[in-house]
Amino acid sequence: MTHTTDFLAPARLGRLALPHHLVMAPLTRNRAEADGTPTDLMVTHYAQRASAGLIIGEAATPNAVGQTYPNITAIHTDRHVAGWRRVTDAVRAAGGRMFLQLQHGGRVSHPETTGLHPVAPSPVPLPETIFTSRGHRPAVVPREMSLDDIRATAADFAAAARRAVEAGFEGVEVHSANGHLLHQFLAANTNRRTDAYGGPVERRVRFTVEVTEAVADAIGADRVGVRVSPGGTVNGIVEDDTDTLYPALVARLKDLGLAYLHLVHADPATDWYRRIRADWPGTLIGNPVLTDLGTEAVTRAARDMLAAGADLVALGRPFLANPDLVDRLRLGAPLNPVRDRYLMYVGGAAGYTDYPALHETGAQPSSDSIVALDGPRVA
Repeated sequence: MTHTTDFLAPARLGRLALPHHLVMAPLTRNRAEADGTPTDLMVTHYAQRASAGLIIGEAATPNAVGQTYPNITAIHTDRHVAGWRRVTDAVRAAGGRMFLQLQHGGRVSHPETTGLHPVAPSPVPLPETIFTSRGHRPAVVPREMSLDDIRATAADFAAAARRAVEAGFEGVEVHSANGHLLHQFLAANTNRRTDAYGGPVERRVRFTVEVTEAVADAIGADRVGVRVSPGGTVNGIVEDDTDTLYPALVARLKDLGLAYLHLVHADPATDWYRRIRADWPGTLIGNPVLTDLGTEAVTRAARDMLAAGADLVALGRPFLANPDLVDRLRLGAPLNPVRDRYLMYVGGAAGYTDYPALHETGAQPSSDSIVALDGPRVA
């Protein structure tokens, strides 16, 4: 693929023609109904952001035991499909396109939320409290998954992928990051198994590979992406072997013909990023580390990500606070700041659908901003 640092130039993702290189990253915001069905607020939220080159819809659970927190979305019943169909129809009508992230929480769950006991690769509890409908509770020791559990969970992911396509998504993203179930199999501190799914990195990557293969067989590999977070420590993950773990995973995934590999908090200065970019033959989505959410900083981060070999750039908080982020970056206009973090997860329109578009603020772009955004093309 020919790379460019002009993130506003047209792009491709397999069979999909994209208007530019900016992707809206999956953003779980706890606005679903209690059973995981998307709400009217979610329809509005995603339609507002349809100018993203691609929207990766927030994490949806493939089965009931996989739910993490209250009001998280799901995709394992007909009602879920109908609810998500309302979202994809609204986004498509506004000119957008969507994938859906599939996420199983594993040990990041609680019986007060699901009515079920959490499962995980090993009986190692989350080393912190977890939020439930009754407030924060101590984490419980998860039940170690049997081989039958492992096979059934892979089948649940495949069934969820078929339902996602039925709901109007262009494809799905298998979530193997941020300390959730698949990542728990990857990390040695949460995977203490001695069977074919634990021990050396070649065995710890097996579950992510089998889930991805099952999903690809269900809907076609060109509709499937995988998200990973090398070196990530979210939800109590400790990786002492990042530099060998992810090359082993990439080696197993790279010949499947997947739509993309998505790197969370991608840092081009790290050895693991350079190694993955060199080893991965397909589309790479880079989610850059952002410490400054201003226009210039986001612009610079997107350009740098593309210059470092990423094919697309995934942005989270900038899209959360700016439904018209693409236009703002095109014009060099100021970005809305992200409001109180509390508003991200409490439900309701505040901090979710009430961020103003540029024409509602009266803000003016800088005089040289359009010229400044014209990045050079590089081979």
